Amino acid sequence: MDMNAVGRQIADLRRAKRMTQADLGERLGITFQAVSKWERGETLPDTAILPELAAVLETTADNILSGGQRIVVYTKKLTMEDLRRAIRCLDDMGRLMGRDNPIYLAAVEGINTRMNSEIRDAFSDKHIFEVFVAEAAIQGLMAGAYLDPTDVRNNFESVKLRDIVLNKCTEYGIK
Repeated sequence: MDMNAVGRQIADLRRAKRMTQADLGERLGITFQAVSKWERGETLPDTAILPELAAVLETTADNILSGGQRIVVYTKKLTMEDLRRAIRCLDDMGRLMGRDNPIYLAAVEGINTRMNSEIRDAFSDKHIFEVFVAEAAIQGLMAGAYLDPTDVRNNFESVKLRDIVLNKCTEYGIK
């Protein structure tokens, strides 16, 4: 745990609330000197006071102790092949059920509306297909999935799309 980062986070949250160290100390029943030591990274808040500190600063104990860094708990691992296969499944659904089937049409319409694009174009255009794969990868990251950067590097023809996904991986703490 980075005590300086914790201290900076407490100071930033306190200032955002327009509170002085004395104000925060008074709310918590401690001295402003104790708050000052936290903010300078000399000490950490006692675990008994952490829930109240988080409540006063309108955040979580995790947010304070992580120094404001996003704590990532991956919900699943995605592979680029899984993402490609998932998009191909939608095309298969249309072929198997019929492109005029209401279930297929609802799925396509939902994707098109949410993505402001036309998913069916991806079924016949390799570049558009790869754009959808990249978007699926990014959406997966945003939903808490893990992507192996090596898998990403090896599975894009478009360098630009590959780099966009890799940058998102880095943004989500995956290197």
